[in-house]
Amino acid sequence: MKPNCSAVIPVYNSEKSLEDLISRLTVEMRELFNNYEIILVNDGSSDESWEIISKHAKNSLHILGINLRRNYGQHNALLCGIRKAKFEYTLTMDDDLQHPPEEIHKLLAAMQKGYDVIYGIPNKRPHSSWRNFFSKYVKLILARLMGIACVRDISSFRFFRTNLRDAFACFNSPNVIVDALLSWGTTNFGTAIVDESPRIVGKSNYNFIKLAKMSMLILTGFSTVPLRVASLVGFSFTVFGFFILIYIIIRFLIIGSIPGFPFLASIITIFSGTQLFALGIFGEYLAHIFERSTERPPYVIEKTLSK
Repeated sequence: MKPNCSAVIPVYNSEKSLEDLISRLTVEMRELFNNYEIILVNDGSSDESWEIISKHAKNSLHILGINLRRNYGQHNALLCGIRKAKFEYTLTMDDDLQHPPEEIHKLLAAMQKGYDVIYGIPNKRPHSSWRNFFSKYVKLILARLMGIACVRDISSFRFFRTNLRDAFACFNSPNVIVDALLSWGTTNFGTAIVDESPRIVGKSNYNFIKLAKMSMLILTGFSTVPLRVASLVGFSFTVFGFFILIYIIIRFLIIGSIPGFPFLASIITIFSGTQLFALGIFGEYLAHIFERSTERPPYVIEKTLSK
């Protein structure tokens, strides 16, 4: 018997690809699942995306349109849609047709092997070489921090059991990484190789700066590894300073003099840099604590539409 599935798609300035996406996705969902819904979350688009979503939501029993009050970010919009999903499985994908709906069957087939989460990994990345390199290692770090050594890559093309959201039902922070939240509920992750299409319209919303910010969020928002690194670095330089002190004492006793200003200046610079490095890491964690203490929600829904 065919399963039931909720497809969640964050939408941001995608008026040129949205019609085609809805049409192709509807065909595949009708073919693969007994019952389905398509949840389109408009994440503060400045074009006609919400008007297109509204039109389809009013005319189809299978489409739910959600309009957020402003742009909160892709993962925040995903979290909103995941919490609205009503079927046993949830599918997430991008709105630019780089994840072809015709590849969904590969995720479904892989899920039937007993996994809780399946990532659709492209056999060839369509982005620029620098973006592919940086994105690959950001995702590899996230996979390691999530404790899923069996997965070397992750993707926004996901298929997972909807009840995993119970693990983060009380999560309420503006800094969201959906993959980290899923790892709170399971470590049973798998992958499926899929074909990924090049972007036909528009351009990616992720640049080097945004990827770097996401890397920092992953490291400091969902892991204590940087704090442990800071402790290790501090301890290492304490040991280093101890040996320098012994060196200076021995030199004073044998030669009767100590190294001059350049040597001392270098040592001070090294230790000052280490302290600032550690303070920077502590500052990142304090910033996350502050943001959570303000209880700012990850998203605010302005309007929901369905037939």
